[in-house]
Amino acid sequence: MAELDDIQQAVATAPEPAAEFGRLSRERKREVFFRFPESLQRRVVSDMDTEQLREFVRRLDPDELTDVLALAEDERREAVLQRLDEDRREKVEYLLGFEAESAAGLMRLNYVTVDASRDLETVAERVRSHEARTGEVPTILVTDDGDLLGELPGQVLAMTDEEVDLAERVQSIPSVPYNAADTTVADVFRENPESSVVVLDEDGGIIGVIYAEDLLRIVEEEATGTLYEFTGVKEEESILDGPFTKVKYRYRWLIINLGTAFLAAAMVGLFEDTIAAFTLLAVYMPVVAGMGGNAGTQSMAVTVRGIALDQITLATGGRAVVNEVIAGAANGLITGVLVALIASVFNQSPLLGLVLGVSMVLNLVIAGFFGTIIPLLLDKIGKDPATSATIFITTMTDVLGFFIFLGLAQVVL
Repeated sequence: MAELDDIQQAVATAPEPAAEFGRLSRERKREVFFRFPESLQRRVVSDMDTEQLREFVRRLDPDELTDVLALAEDERREAVLQRLDEDRREKVEYLLGFEAESAAGLMRLNYVTVDASRDLETVAERVRSHEARTGEVPTILVTDDGDLLGELPGQVLAMTDEEVDLAERVQSIPSVPYNAADTTVADVFRENPESSVVVLDEDGGIIGVIYAEDLLRIVEEEATGTLYEFTGVKEEESILDGPFTKVKYRYRWLIINLGTAFLAAAMVGLFEDTIAAFTLLAVYMPVVAGMGGNAGTQSMAVTVRGIALDQITLATGGRAVVNEVIAGAANGLITGVLVALIASVFNQSPLLGLVLGVSMVLNLVIAGFFGTIIPLLLDKIGKDPATSATIFITTMTDVLGFFIFLGLAQVVL
């Protein structure tokens, strides 16, 4: 792993990434390229000339070759395709016709199909022919009049009884339509972790197979994508990107956050005289805002997960909103008592403690309410709640939290 990190760093920071990548052996190139982040893959491919690109891909499997050429410009892609042998070119052109983030974009062509009426000798011959042509042992799929019955385990070929009924030896194998999203495919693998997945065309015909290792990238992207969405970072950004690339990906989100920060500042400005008269309020303002923001993010995370798992919608979310509000009130009471005691003891001001305690309860109620209802509303109007909800929730908890805290202080103190 350390060696891979060193290679990534060397390629990413090189003035000519393709030249640095070209110093690796052929096998090493194949091993490390598909473990690079996509942004670095694009830089390497973009920096290659047509001959370098052709030399890199000429020994790759068709599915790997397709992934590389999908990163290249149309003109260079076509130039490389024209120099492939006819069989490989047809396979790659076929695979390039599908969306990269679909089941068909993930599939491999490493399979053979046999009708259930065939004998084992016919099956073995097809397997030998495929292996001789591609160098890979295929998945054996059994059909009945073109319809998928299941997978024939390879060990069945070791049987000597050529009269065996293939249909009786078939094991079930899940399938997905060719246009299913890659996240849907990941869900199928979670339910069938020991299986491959067959890809079917719109008529139910077999067009490819997806293996578990093909899903590793999708699972990683799902995990990091959720983290990126919550923080306003583009999924395309990599740790190896240069500073100007990072600025390009981040500045819009930061400007939006700046605008919401000014809303909170404007609310504080309404109570300028109150803060000037009782300066200790400024000390505790970040406590109120921080607790509200954290509680709102917790509610949002639970709600977004419920939406993703189809457990909740705006129409059915009433109970969830009530539960989060009650939980917010209870947590607000616990933390409010603690902060009230701290303020009363260390600042010798029971009234300040009372204001803080009540503010904490009300702000966590607000956090529970908006942390649940905002993702549901965004989902209802077709927006991604994971991407958009955070900024609205923190704005509400900051603005309303300051209003309650400073408003109570103005009345009580």
